[in-house]
Amino acid sequence: MSEIIQTTVAGRTLKVDYGKVGKLSDCAMFISYGDTVVLINANSSDKPREGVDFFPLSIEYEERLYSVGKIPGGFIKREGKPTEKAILHARAIDRPLRPLFPKGYRNDVQVVCTVLSVDQDNAPDILAINGASLALCMSSIPFTTPVGAVSVGLVDGKFVINPGLEQREKSSLNLTVCATKDRVMMVEAGGDEIPEDVMYDGIMYGFEECKKIVEFQEEVTKKYGKDKIEPVLYKVDEVIEEKVRDFAFDMIKNAMYVEDRDKRNEALNDVDGKLDEQFSEEYPDNKADISDVVYRIKKEIVRNMLLKEHKRVDGRAFDEIRPISCEVGILPRTHGTGLFTRGLTQVMTVATLGSLGDVQILDGVSLEESKRYIHHYNFPSYSTGEVRPLRGPGRREIGHGALAEKALEPLIPSEDKFPYTIRLVSEVLSSNGSTSQASICGSTLALLDAGVPIKRPAAGIAMGLITSEDMSREEILTDIQGLEDFFGDMDFKVGGTEKGITAIQFDTKIHGLSKNCIRETLKKARTARLFILQKIHDCIPEPRAELSKYAPKTFIMSIDPDKIRDVIGAGGKVINKIIAETGVKIDIKEDGKIFVMSDDTASAKKALKIIDDLTKEVVVGEIYLGKVTKTTNFGAFVEILPGKEGLVHISKLDFTRVNKVEDVVSVGDKILVKVTDIDNQGRINLSRKDAIKDSEKKDSKVKDSKAK
Repeated sequence: MSEIIQTTVAGRTLKVDYGKVGKLSDCAMFISYGDTVVLINANSSDKPREGVDFFPLSIEYEERLYSVGKIPGGFIKREGKPTEKAILHARAIDRPLRPLFPKGYRNDVQVVCTVLSVDQDNAPDILAINGASLALCMSSIPFTTPVGAVSVGLVDGKFVINPGLEQREKSSLNLTVCATKDRVMMVEAGGDEIPEDVMYDGIMYGFEECKKIVEFQEEVTKKYGKDKIEPVLYKVDEVIEEKVRDFAFDMIKNAMYVEDRDKRNEALNDVDGKLDEQFSEEYPDNKADISDVVYRIKKEIVRNMLLKEHKRVDGRAFDEIRPISCEVGILPRTHGTGLFTRGLTQVMTVATLGSLGDVQILDGVSLEESKRYIHHYNFPSYSTGEVRPLRGPGRREIGHGALAEKALEPLIPSEDKFPYTIRLVSEVLSSNGSTSQASICGSTLALLDAGVPIKRPAAGIAMGLITSEDMSREEILTDIQGLEDFFGDMDFKVGGTEKGITAIQFDTKIHGLSKNCIRETLKKARTARLFILQKIHDCIPEPRAELSKYAPKTFIMSIDPDKIRDVIGAGGKVINKIIAETGVKIDIKEDGKIFVMSDDTASAKKALKIIDDLTKEVVVGEIYLGKVTKTTNFGAFVEILPGKEGLVHISKLDFTRVNKVEDVVSVGDKILVKVTDIDNQGRINLSRKDAIKDSEKKDSKVKDSKAK
């Protein structure tokens, strides 16, 4: 039977329709908030997946364009691969849920969130996180700790839960908070340079609302949830674990205490070779078990080193940043480049400037149709010294690129101030932790090198955490490297300027972060960020005064919006002719602003003059240099401006009597004419005789002035 359960969140009804749809799924439901509706389906495999050393959780976020009354663009009129935003939303659902499954659980689990209807005041991504959590709790899948999620805005200095469209447009903060009833599990934020204390208060404000949603999920699960299956948890054979520990623990510990990364890896490879010699014959089918034991030994050693000895793997203090270097102008023909190196992490960002017509067109369920600032992030195999096929960007690459884009977006100049489309591409050349934050730094360098007048430079830092088993002790690490990320408890990324935070993304491998941990991490991240910003300033203190000679130049003019049709012409004939003749790019806005872009200034000015002539009004009494387009027995027709033609009557061609028009002018001749009259039908009357007379008077005045 169908059951409808509802509660109130931020003054609006959150409704769950359970038992009506998806009868063959372990759990399926409609979850709605306002007119936004998401279908949630949760399922798992009957048995653990063989041969894997990870939990195979799959979160899918499917956008249907019918949800906003759209038909997909392009030739194939159906949805294809997920949009970038859909991928980001899927990652945001995955991160808080994954740590809450039982350790060692290896069954395939899939949660599919299908967006069916979208009311722009109520975001479907936030609804999907709550729906995924509730569906897993109500299913037979061994997931028992619900999470709640809300968005938080900051409008006129006040926090707003789940802001509507109008409020989002006014908000200086776009914050997503996801939490259990005890701790914060995940935060994503973009902001207009938000101070640390305000960001912390915003997170806590969202946390309190999340608790209410969790209580609702607990009540619904208690009443309608299925009995949980007893999970089969992966566990290493105790005999194998004991033998591997006895044989390899001290060797692994000695290797892990080597501060130099290359020498440490070499020592660990030697240990792997000895393990293979020792156990390959005795346990030929248990390589995965042996690897798992080695992993847990490494993790135990690193965590003990940090918690008990207060020592980092590379010997740094807990708040110490790896050596930093900054360079700009690396590549000769690009519009701007920045090379940022922090320890063994190195990112090069390349900036490209294009016309406003180069904006990225978006085809999704949001109202955003295009964007003129684009950031892409590439993480090739060579960045970690590995060999694997090069494919298109995965979810991680898309996520890191979006995070860096979010960090810099509030600092990008407006279209009016800087009329260019801006694309940044961050190439990870070497990776040992925190490449997404290095890409923020490299991108800042590239923007400054390209001459983009950004509001202020930005930098990013990744913070880590190690906790004791009972979570009573918390050690925060600044600028985590690979091993600390791999064996640590959180990856807390913070990007921003000297003024405040522009982006946050954090997730955790444990059951959430304490309030004190969040507060202290934000504070220490600011100290680190200011240190990095000084390094950037030392390299390039401000944007270059001039764009690269290889960057296109943009010229702006304004015309009467009613004249736009004259510039475009029927079927685009006029504007295409201008482009073909001058080789420029032209973008026209509805308010009459025209942007002409070209590598060649002369070509741009030629196009501007053509447009100016096309839109210029004919003025009575003005003299024009026109072209004879047609002769008749009563006069000559002369084009004085593009598309604007007038008649010189035969009596106005010369001072003496003219018997035949062709005795004075021929088709194709360029002659001076004066506008004598525009009649009530818009017909233009011209005079060659008056133009010559006025020109002679002008020349006479010039000669008299010189003689004196």
